[in-house]
Amino acid sequence: MRHFAKSVVLVSVIMLLMVMLVSACDNGDDEDIDTPTLPTASPTATTEPTDEPVEDIVITIGNLSDLTGPASQVLKVLNDAVDDTVRYFNEQNLIPGIEVEVVTYDGQYDPSKDIPGYEWLKERGADLITCPPASGVTLASLANRDEIPLFITSGNLEDLEPGGYAFSYGETTEWSAYTTLKWTAENDWDFETNGPAKIGTAGWSDGFTDKFQIAMKQYVDAHPDQYEWVGGHLVPMSTFTWGPEVDALKDCDYVVPPGIMFSFVKEYRAAGHTAKFIGGAPQAAFMGMVDDAALWDEIDGMLFFNVTRWWNEEGTIIDLTKELLHENHPDSAERMMRSGNGYLAVANMVIVLELIKNAVETVGAENFSSQALYDATGSYSLTVDGIERFSYNETKRGVTNYLGVYEARAAGENLFRAEPEWVPVATGP
Repeated sequence: MRHFAKSVVLVSVIMLLMVMLVSACDNGDDEDIDTPTLPTASPTATTEPTDEPVEDIVITIGNLSDLTGPASQVLKVLNDAVDDTVRYFNEQNLIPGIEVEVVTYDGQYDPSKDIPGYEWLKERGADLITCPPASGVTLASLANRDEIPLFITSGNLEDLEPGGYAFSYGETTEWSAYTTLKWTAENDWDFETNGPAKIGTAGWSDGFTDKFQIAMKQYVDAHPDQYEWVGGHLVPMSTFTWGPEVDALKDCDYVVPPGIMFSFVKEYRAAGHTAKFIGGAPQAAFMGMVDDAALWDEIDGMLFFNVTRWWNEEGTIIDLTKELLHENHPDSAERMMRSGNGYLAVANMVIVLELIKNAVETVGAENFSSQALYDATGSYSLTVDGIERFSYNETKRGVTNYLGVYEARAAGENLFRAEPEWVPVATGP
């Protein structure tokens, strides 16, 4: 039991980093990439001068991550997705005149290293910086001061100052909560016939879950005809038994379980409770644990609200994701897909790289700067499969415009599309 507890604590420490969007990782080499200049012939009176080849401009993504700390092993699949996507853009010359590199600071998931890591990345010429949610709380004010775009994997509204330099390039926590409850009330629960649904939640106090629960309560308070609030329960991240929380939520119609949900789900169903589970990226990140614990019957019918398409779908970005996965990790591709949404971080890095591309097209490769990237966010839009899925504008700092709705089905032991259309995010309760 002691070994089991340590394992769960280790995984819970990195739960926030698994929320759909993740930071990038390289091999630790912080040197600039030099492109050699080929020799050219000297001009003569009878020949035209030969232009020297133009070297690619290097754009540096500074990545505050964990290479040797408690999250390092679990982050590997996420970092693989980022590395593979950056390599693909470079090899395909998708941003002409530009070579993108990633420089990583090993923050070891230690909050005391957030500011030193930020300064270290600045010193190495980072044009933009990516970081996990908890670090974003600390670094947003520094990014605004230094006018360096900061991309947070999953941002809370209070950290995303309108017009500021901090952006979410994955979920916006509160918007996801509002959208989850709105769609569920309007499409899954007949509140006009059945009255308000009883809803509650439990999870670790990790920053993301805290804000998600607050947003849930805001929505319930604004829509008493749809929901009755049973309670939100926050526990330390080391918690792996859920007796009090299971009992408190026993009469719910809907429950949002912890991100690492397998132990809660087992206890809740073993106690005979029947609430329908609903969740999103945090829960989808750990589907491998559902497989390992054989819990598909227990979560049958659970709803998931995801930023990206799931593995069993087709589309522009998901097709690219599967292509990169099989090309770069052929021996482990199936296991990585069954593990959850980690490698789907390809989509998040595409958002950033397309933003860089837009900035370069506007000002030219030789004129790219942090300010040029910031300016490009003022009118950024990424249309995928005919839908404007992602965008920023002069004040909007959360990129996601739509969520997909999925259902866990025990018969297929997978997630399947429950709503064929993309659901617009609700930006308020």
